Amino acid sequence: MNNLMGKRWGRLMMSVSLSAALLTTGILAGPVNTVEAVSASKAQSIISTSQKYLGTPYEFGAKMGQTRTFDCSSFVKTVFAKHGITLPRTSKAQSKVGKYVPKSQLKPGDLVFFYKPIHHVGIYIGNGKFIHTYGKPGVTISDLNSGWWKKNYTTARRVS
Repeated sequence: MNNLMGKRWGRLMMSVSLSAALLTTGILAGPVNTVEAVSASKAQSIISTSQKYLGTPYEFGAKMGQTRTFDCSSFVKTVFAKHGITLPRTSKAQSKVGKYVPKSQLKPGDLVFFYKPIHHVGIYIGNGKFIHTYGKPGVTISDLNSGWWKKNYTTARRVS
């Protein structure tokens, strides 16, 4: 019995020593937040999908289920659906799902909303940029922190 306990104690001490060595050398930086890692990975996938539609024409009230044209909310709903996230049809309804995010804490994949009352939505892609669709450019990338978009920004939600 003493021999078995001695072996277990030895393995435990070796494990503790190895962990300490890895921490000191910087190889092991501490526990990984897997929830955040999965979320960041999903957000990047959502952004990649959204960028495949760059230049797709805008059409107000675009029919769901097709990808030849989009309006802002059908674009967002379609992109998120491809990643297993169901959103309501309108930007106003989309602005009520998920969790509120202050503008200063936006992360890629967050939904950003404009106007009061809300009737425009886009997907934040990082570095102050978001992807959305409107008018002549169709699906495009805009700067959240300049011009009309800065002036008319309303709120953001995290749904992924």
